[in-house]
Amino acid sequence: MSTGPWSDMENDLIVADYFAMLADDIAGRPYSKSDRNQQLRTRIERSRKSVEFKHQNISAVLKGLGEDWIPGYKPAFHFQLSLIDAVVRWFVRNPDWLTRTPNPLPTQQLRENAQLWIGPPPTVSNQPTPKDLEQTLHIACKFDVAGRDERNRALGRAGEERVLEHERITLTSAGRRDLARKVRWVSDIEGDGAGYDIASFRPDGKLRLIEVKTTNGWERTPFQISRNELAVAEERRAEWCLFRLWNFSRDPKAFELFPPLDAHVSLTAMTFQASFH
Repeated sequence: MSTGPWSDMENDLIVADYFAMLADDIAGRPYSKSDRNQQLRTRIERSRKSVEFKHQNISAVLKGLGEDWIPGYKPAFHFQLSLIDAVVRWFVRNPDWLTRTPNPLPTQQLRENAQLWIGPPPTVSNQPTPKDLEQTLHIACKFDVAGRDERNRALGRAGEERVLEHERITLTSAGRRDLARKVRWVSDIEGDGAGYDIASFRPDGKLRLIEVKTTNGWERTPFQISRNELAVAEERRAEWCLFRLWNFSRDPKAFELFPPLDAHVSLTAMTFQASFH
């Protein structure tokens, strides 16, 4: 029974096995972790506990990458860096995984299930241990998870549509059907230049300008925000909010951030405009 570092071949085999289970888990298909563990050990000389812990390591890598993971394999950090490479190799061979979005709900079902759970935003008091958080954010930064989510137009559009219906049903439930009818999907009608995606209202009739950021990852997955969005947030502090949707492909949850944004998040300049002298 091998006890040393995992080889690339072993990592590739267990990563492929993990994603096969994850696909079943997301689709709601039954599978047996113990059976798959046993089948995998016919191909690699590792103990049952070693295989199980490596599955938890893969969950940790996927958490850093802002991706789904199997809930039954709680993320375990402090893994070999070669495991990240194995996960990335799997993505290269399966590029559709990173651009997938949940199957769109029929219009009626979307409206019936539109209202979202909105909880508190991440804070220092509820963050992971410093070492775990550092490793998670290092992975996210190295592989530009925020940029990936921003470029996934289908994911962004699906998130905006969900928030649009959430706003309408929230206002209707508050007895403001008149305002619900006036909620506008600005980015769909006018494009992305407004600095917000949805123009909605509070029940008292005050304007509510919503910029939606969507991820399939956990609540601390980094996101991108444009200079224009930041400018509008500052100019219209009383009306603007950032609506962060997370865990979108599974069980969407959300929190809201209000200006000034640098009171909640660290803003890092990622690109610079170059002008000639």
